[in-house]
Amino acid sequence: MKDLKLAESEYRFMKVVWENQPLTSSGLVRLCADSMGWKKSTTYTVLKRLGEKEMVKNENSNIIPLVTEKEVQLYESNTVVDRSFGGSLPGFIAAFMDGKKLSKEDADRIRKMIEDFEE
Repeated sequence: MKDLKLAESEYRFMKVVWENQPLTSSGLVRLCADSMGWKKSTTYTVLKRLGEKEMVKNENSNIIPLVTEKEVQLYESNTVVDRSFGGSLPGFIAAFMDGKKLSKEDADRIRKMIEDFEE
């Protein structure tokens, strides 16, 4: 599996890309300046770094994401479960829910999700 690990600034950058397709490089510079206060050079540095990681491509000044937000979210959540909870999803859920209460609607949605994923 491709390494989809992103630093916080890279993730924010990719959110701008994912949420603003189609996107030109000049549009990306403007959006990064507006949303994150970045200079043009910072935007192009991160663009180059993510291009080297094969996360995004700059083709004729058009910015093309090569991975989806869902792919990155799945990678990051699996990494947390594997590293911190030895791959135990119940262990992760127990830690996540510690002290929290679910509404009936949320509990019903989670039950349905579990039923849909059962083997």
